[in-house]
Amino acid sequence: MKIGITGGIGSGKSYVCDIIKKQGFPVFNCDNRAKQLMVENEDIKQQIINVIGPDAYTEDGKLNKTVISQFIFASKENQDKINAIVHPVVIKEFEEWADEQFANLVFIESAILFEAGLRDKVDKVIEVYAAEEIRINRTIKRDHITRDEVKAIMNAQLNETVKMKLSDYCIINNGNIDILQQLKSIKFHK
Repeated sequence: MKIGITGGIGSGKSYVCDIIKKQGFPVFNCDNRAKQLMVENEDIKQQIINVIGPDAYTEDGKLNKTVISQFIFASKENQDKINAIVHPVVIKEFEEWADEQFANLVFIESAILFEAGLRDKVDKVIEVYAAEEIRINRTIKRDHITRDEVKAIMNAQLNETVKMKLSDYCIINNGNIDILQQLKSIKFHK
């Protein structure tokens, strides 16, 4: 079975996925792979330059995160343009990766699982939920960005209430409920 793990910025998706990995299950991280592809895949790189301009990359070929973030969060249309370039390749790689795994459960971590069209690529979805103020504080501390920047990212992502309704299961990650116990209580069936 393929299980999607999603949740808004700062919800603790990666923390939950680390626990899943420690239990011996493979996890494909979409967000990390997308960032890698944006640097390593020449076709993707060129398409991004065509859309954003040469400033999308630094002189040494790395992502210019500031320029790319400003472009993506400027409008839904801009976000969709970049997603249309990167997501099909990430989805294809996930499907190939999942086929190569031997575990009975494989997981895919994606902040934008629903927005990226991954819902129909997985059997079940777990939403990792944390209260908004907790998410804001975690992200400020982790990414060293302002409250306004965190709010802009949150506003660009699907609303948490909507994600919860679209998901099959929910893990509460406010820091006071045992994550492993919550995971163990989930009985996966197709």
